[in-house]
Amino acid sequence: MASEGFFEKVYEVVVQIPYGRVTSYGAIANYFGASGSARMVGWAMNACGKHGQVPAHRVVNRKGLLTGKHHFDGTNLMQQLLESEGIVVIDNQIQDFDKLFWDPRKELSF
Repeated sequence: MASEGFFEKVYEVVVQIPYGRVTSYGAIANYFGASGSARMVGWAMNACGKHGQVPAHRVVNRKGLLTGKHHFDGTNLMQQLLESEGIVVIDNQIQDFDKLFWDPRKELSF
């Protein structure tokens, strides 16, 4: 399946997101030059449970909303994981999102 290779590439990026920082599905897609593939990045995050320690909780939508939270075990696990890293979440929205945003295009080189 072609998406498996893409998913693995996504995981390689996500494991590099620093503690206490977040990125978006679209930013990861843009990093690969696939700007229309944010949804596919979301699918990769949904499937990452069997791929070891991928910090999927650090990937949110472009506005800093925890749109993937229903894919985590427990009622509020995604928020709890973010808050354990010092990130403030109010009403499913990351506060100071612009300051916490990690852009793989700027932080990583091919």
